[in-house]
Amino acid sequence: MPTRFDGVIEAVRYAPDGKIEVVRAYERRGAAFSDHVLIGRAALLERLKNGKKFVIGKRKPNLGGMFETGASILLAGDVISTRLGVDHDLLDAVPVF
Repeated sequence: MPTRFDGVIEAVRYAPDGKIEVVRAYERRGAAFSDHVLIGRAALLERLKNGKKFVIGKRKPNLGGMFETGASILLAGDVISTRLGVDHDLLDAVPVF
């Protein structure tokens, strides 16, 4: 059975200090997903702290709610990453916009 997730992060923008500034994502809305939305760092941190599960990925062409997914987003303190043991925000394999 596929892993259930609440959002898919498609692209990221980093601030000059290396922290995530904003991500472009799709969020689950019941059984369907939203169009892409921009989520600021504070809002993303809040969602992750509230137990929402995000993964990296991209939407499959012409298949609406189907995604090619990758690594899960991890939260360690105030660090958002796809790897354990890093001391700064880092989303591997996510395009920068």
